[in-house]
Amino acid sequence: MKPIALTRKEFIRNTALTLAGSTFISSTLFADELHESSFSLNQARQLSTTAYTLKNALLETGFDYDAGGHVLATKTALFSVRIESGKIKSIGPNSNDPNAVDARGMLMLPSFRDMHIHLDKTFYGDKWQAVRRGAGGVKGMIALEQQLLPELLKNSTFKAEKLIELLQSNGTGFARSHVNIEPTSKLDSLHHLQLALDHKKDSFGAELVAFPQHGVYYTDTVPYLKEAAKTNIDYIGGVDPFTIDGAIEKTMDFTVQLALDHDKGIDIHLHESGESGLKTVEYLIQKVNENPALKGKTFLSHCFVLAKLDKARQQEIAEKLGAAQIGIVSTIPFAGLIMPIPTLLENNVTVMTGNDSIVDHWNTFGTGSVLQKANLAAQVYGQVTEYGLSRMLKLATAGPIPLDDKGRQQWPKAGDEANVVLIDASCSAEAVSRISPVKSLIHQGNIVF
Repeated sequence: MKPIALTRKEFIRNTALTLAGSTFISSTLFADELHESSFSLNQARQLSTTAYTLKNALLETGFDYDAGGHVLATKTALFSVRIESGKIKSIGPNSNDPNAVDARGMLMLPSFRDMHIHLDKTFYGDKWQAVRRGAGGVKGMIALEQQLLPELLKNSTFKAEKLIELLQSNGTGFARSHVNIEPTSKLDSLHHLQLALDHKKDSFGAELVAFPQHGVYYTDTVPYLKEAAKTNIDYIGGVDPFTIDGAIEKTMDFTVQLALDHDKGIDIHLHESGESGLKTVEYLIQKVNENPALKGKTFLSHCFVLAKLDKARQQEIAEKLGAAQIGIVSTIPFAGLIMPIPTLLENNVTVMTGNDSIVDHWNTFGTGSVLQKANLAAQVYGQVTEYGLSRMLKLATAGPIPLDDKGRQQWPKAGDEANVVLIDASCSAEAVSRISPVKSLIHQGNIVF
């Protein structure tokens, strides 16, 4: 069945899922006219967000195949989806229940997850500033950042909240944010970001990486990382151990041991694309294999050295990463480098993406949309078919997509978290190809907009 279309004027006039305070919601997502709504506004205020039903939600049900066995199109149908206490309670046949929230035929997908971003340091929400390059490469940029941080920290909570709102407007309800831990800001960046996240706790989720942006030993960051590791962060981070600290093994050994001591994961920025980059990858693989507790909890962000290897070496390293359950969080694209994402996926390596920097002193190009990142990946790797485009959606969701590779419906299921985005598209492939507009975001059952 086809989704019911709205003109831009109609959509603006009938705002999606208007919140009536923090407890109650409107009963219609995209009402053509107020008198056509399932509920009047006063009645809608009696509908608790803890339990409600979405009707006319478009879900993918399978693939149509041509005579050669190739995916020709995606099958969809309208359903009613019951949401209770932040979870999907049930999925059933569509109904005309006047008490239900009307999704108006919008495509229902898992909400998006930005898995590499720096929410703690941004110009977003403040006046525009382009990148200022410090002399002396990465260490020059560190020196520049040491000058900028005191001013950035003055309103970093406010700007983090504005950045979260940008992500939400693009369908993202969760992020993995790296947060500066270093002698200049000490733990202030962490505390300011935690405050912003607390303000958004009902509409946005996050996991945090203690990030020694200025090196572990290049600046005396060790005591601050140890202090941060005692808090409720999720990962111990790192950055270019050879370039910044001048010692791969010393820095990596400290990082691994700190993660083990405090039951944290690891997520390390690795920009180095030469021999030192490859040695860092291989040493991390060795350390994870020596400490199986880190399997599935260890990631390399960027890892640009993979783009510099020949195909045989890429395959070899991808196999080792897959066996060690070390994931890659890739920036798509970056400075002409083409990461071997298809090779990584073929070797069971978890691959995720994010916006990284959004309007800060490192970069100005982030849009806040990981759906756009999936679109860019599809273009870079030539995924133009219905099947190929639909597979790219997992880069935006960081995992779940509606149909598995055989076309079997795997999302949503009863018991899943009610983390949902509603998009004006007929299927996942169209959503990726056209970067289709996001119409509504639901986070743990709470209707964000």
